[in-house]
Amino acid sequence: MEKILQVDDLHVSFITQNKVTEAVKGITFDVHKGETLGIVGESGSGKSVTARSIMKLLPSPPSLMTAGNIQFFEKPISEYTVQQMDTIRGNDISMIFQDPMTSLNPTIRIGKQIDETLRKHQKFSSAEAKKRTIDMLKMVGITNAEERYNQYPHEFSGGMRQRVMIAMALSCQPKLLIADEPTTALDVTIQAQILRLMKRMQQQFDTSIILITHDLGVVAGMCDRVIVMKDGEVVEQNTIEKVFSAPKHPYTKKLLNALPQINAKKEPKGQITLPKDIQPDQPLIEVQDLTQEFPMGAGRSIKAVDSISFSIHPGETLGLVGESGSGKSTTGRLLLQLQKGIGGDILYRGMSLNRMNTKEMKQLRKEIQIIFQDPYASLNPRMKILDIIGQPLDIHKLYNTKKERRERVEDLLQLVGLQKEHAMRYPHEFSGGQRQRIGIARALAVEPKFIVCDEPLSALDVSIQAQIVSLLKDLQKKFGLTYLFIAHDLSVVKHISDRIAVMNAGKIIELAESEELYSNPIHPYTKSLLDAVPVPNPAIESVRLNRNIERRNFHIKGGVLKEVSDGHWVLQ
Repeated sequence: MEKILQVDDLHVSFITQNKVTEAVKGITFDVHKGETLGIVGESGSGKSVTARSIMKLLPSPPSLMTAGNIQFFEKPISEYTVQQMDTIRGNDISMIFQDPMTSLNPTIRIGKQIDETLRKHQKFSSAEAKKRTIDMLKMVGITNAEERYNQYPHEFSGGMRQRVMIAMALSCQPKLLIADEPTTALDVTIQAQILRLMKRMQQQFDTSIILITHDLGVVAGMCDRVIVMKDGEVVEQNTIEKVFSAPKHPYTKKLLNALPQINAKKEPKGQITLPKDIQPDQPLIEVQDLTQEFPMGAGRSIKAVDSISFSIHPGETLGLVGESGSGKSTTGRLLLQLQKGIGGDILYRGMSLNRMNTKEMKQLRKEIQIIFQDPYASLNPRMKILDIIGQPLDIHKLYNTKKERRERVEDLLQLVGLQKEHAMRYPHEFSGGQRQRIGIARALAVEPKFIVCDEPLSALDVSIQAQIVSLLKDLQKKFGLTYLFIAHDLSVVKHISDRIAVMNAGKIIELAESEELYSNPIHPYTKSLLDAVPVPNPAIESVRLNRNIERRNFHIKGGVLKEVSDGHWVLQ
């Protein structure tokens, strides 16, 4: 089989004023025509550095390829000029980046950004490029593509921005597609659709794919071979079947063991000691007919949250799942009054948040906090961790001296598994998992009682996800916390949640105990979500992804939640 890419003894270092850090340490692999090669490993293992080296996207300095060779169609990448690489990138080699918000220009409309690639590499006219762009947006599951064509990146959800990136990468039908965590921000049904799209394109055009991911379920269904990386080195390399059935390296075994199993039984939650001022027999949060709309232009609007009602009890974790754009994150922001709804009411400990003024809400924010989805964007890059975590303490005047403030920050860092010395560092000096721990520490600084966890695991690899879930459970037991846990990874949601609410088109369509929902889903949409969850079994997953199943659309209009069994509610 023809080799289109060869990486031989690659060494990449980063040079700073104080030290030289070797990020990639002598890795060797090749990619054949029409093959999918998976690269897995924890954050910081060198996966993305390897991918960017192939594309010559690492700035030099501070990066430096100290040894080795990369050949694309038997020609060393090092011999390509800047102009030649500009021609190759986006045309012969395309890349889907992990963070769509930093990869899309916030000042240019989405459609024009994809058009630019087609006009440059395919010599399309403006009309041809627009038609192809709209077709690509539809292919990756973006509804109302003609209208979305003229919108800006900030008008899209995180998952929809990732779909735009995928459409852009696939538009020129490249010979090699490097997908760096392409489905991280996507829900399971869109993830399955995107992976099937990539498979179809690969079969049609004989495209080769390098798939970088932390989701071993995705690797099981997509890849022919897999490379396992740790600390810049390849620790295991083999066919999918052999790696999953008989892993040799202890680190590979650790990754496989860290996978949340959707069919596994939940561990008992154990006793939770609630704060003394919380009434255990009364809901902590009550949502009544909550509604929110967003303008779409031309006098039209979209109902992001459509008359939903639910409650969360003290010490409980309510999981909130659904596709991207279903209204999950909007619901979380409405609960925190980061957005004002157009209808309904939110009661916290019996108090209506909607009727509170700014001063009253500021005082109440000590009790209700949020952990954001993106640990990169939610931390100020110009502030030291001491001040990022200390800022809530400043706002609510929760210390008397600077020494007391520093000691409180250091205690919080240790509480979330970091070190006291980390207080004097900046966000860029931490991995994604460490940044998320800092976000959790900041949320805990004011000793809240209720926390909205808005996709807190989506940017993290499986072993780090397991650590963060364990940390959140431990903190809940220690401080009697109550969570709204928003996520699209149904395997994780099951194991952390007491009850789960399923959202679609702004409505809650099913609500039940987590074990009951997974073992006996009633609504067709819930069943479709569970059917789309990737399984870390190559035989099962390959069959599932190769099935030519089009995405099912569920139009939820009207209806009310009705109790079909004890505690199990379905929209009817």
